[in-house]
Amino acid sequence: MPEAELHTVRDMLTRYVRDVSARKKGERQERLRIAAFLRNFPLLADSKLSDVKTPDLAAWRDARMAGFVGPDGKAVQAVSAAAVLRDIAWLSNAFTVAKHEWHWIEHKPFEGLRPPPSPPPRDRRVDPWKEVKRLCRRLGYVTGQAPTTKNQEVALAFLVGLRSAMRAGEILSLGKRNVDLAKRVATVAHKTQHLTGKPRVVPLTRQTVRLLRPVAGRDRCFTVSSGSLDTLFRKARDQLMIDGLHFHDSRTEALTRLSRKVDVMTLAKISGHKDLSILQNTYYRETAEEIAARL
Repeated sequence: MPEAELHTVRDMLTRYVRDVSARKKGERQERLRIAAFLRNFPLLADSKLSDVKTPDLAAWRDARMAGFVGPDGKAVQAVSAAAVLRDIAWLSNAFTVAKHEWHWIEHKPFEGLRPPPSPPPRDRRVDPWKEVKRLCRRLGYVTGQAPTTKNQEVALAFLVGLRSAMRAGEILSLGKRNVDLAKRVATVAHKTQHLTGKPRVVPLTRQTVRLLRPVAGRDRCFTVSSGSLDTLFRKARDQLMIDGLHFHDSRTEALTRLSRKVDVMTLAKISGHKDLSILQNTYYRETAEEIAARL
């Protein structure tokens, strides 16, 4: 009997979590997404791999976009196109691994499936006076002093992001073992390190070195967790009624500013991007008016 008759989508995803997701830096998030899929779409999850066709996946895609009633009778809200695209990425990869590595399936259920249109890239900029300065004041940060509270750590992390273009997780991983202020580099785990086998070495600006100097001797420069960082940042932002600002905007703002000083290949080295189109279309946010002012 063909393997596709013996295994279900649930079997495939259970093995995928164990053999593939477990090696990824974003393992926890992917596990949660897969668990939600198995919980909310039991009929599809318990289908034999041989029975899964493109229309089944199209129906799953449309349900995610429109919202649906879950198997427990509770309404599940619609999600953004970006969230569906992320789910398509891991689910498609699971089918690919099952086909090419495990030989569990012969056809390609995702072949011909139309992904939802990608949302337009954000063009939000960060205002140093109206937003950054007010946020630091609200969080109690004192320039040049080591943080003593979680709020102060959040402010310092945001400032480091604005100067270094590092991601929040990379910033929170900093400590005396992976930060060399003399050489002005930080060695951080990359989100695709399970594929490259190498960490990312980030060149640090002089401003970043100045910000990190009071905490660089610690085993961990930051003790705040990723979840608390997000919560405290959003709380301060909302108290100040700053609209639409995300912590991750610090990375895009830093890359936009650095683009005025270095060439695109150097900028990609700083950001860690392999795809220059992503760097240009998503992370470079200089307006036409700003470019014109420099011409």
